[in-house]
Amino acid sequence: MLTIYGRTNSVNVQKVLWCLAELELPCTRIDAGLQHGKNHEPWYLALNPNGQIPLLVDGTFSLWESNTIVRYLAGKHGHGGLYPTSPELRALAERWMDWQLSTLIWPVSIVFQNLFRRPVAERDAGAIERNRVAANRAMAMLDAHLATQPYVAGDAFTMGDIPVGAVAHRWLEIPDIERPPLAAVREWRSRLAARPGFQKHVMLPLS
Repeated sequence: MLTIYGRTNSVNVQKVLWCLAELELPCTRIDAGLQHGKNHEPWYLALNPNGQIPLLVDGTFSLWESNTIVRYLAGKHGHGGLYPTSPELRALAERWMDWQLSTLIWPVSIVFQNLFRRPVAERDAGAIERNRVAANRAMAMLDAHLATQPYVAGDAFTMGDIPVGAVAHRWLEIPDIERPPLAAVREWRSRLAARPGFQKHVMLPLS
């Protein structure tokens, strides 16, 4: 049995839960992080020295870093589907997964953390504005890409759409933020929203 440690309002946990749903893999989820604790206890740090969520336990094997977990699950259980057999298509999917980590998540997270996780008096308006601009720049790049094809790696849904889709959805749902139209991204998000795993694990109230 697979076990996931993490809370459902974490976008990184949402990626993994969505991937598991796509693969129709049962798992046990145990709340961890923020008010739930556990992630700084010695036993947890022995498995994940970063003290972050999610943590995957698969029998005697454990793994951390959400995109790595998605790759692992897709490679082990979704070869030819989520995990393309073509090295070229797989590289395209992985490229966008890496782009999500290198370019998209940071500005989106700074805006989100300020607006949803900090008291009003502690919000950094300058950081919000700088990162709003950076997030919109990244999203415009994604929009131009998706204007040419239905999914990030081409014509088919792959593991590459999972991390990018979860974070892009979060950006689109943050209220009272000025954004470009992002028509292609929104059409892609509508395709993702037809998937039960996305509906269940990603389309949640922001908190």
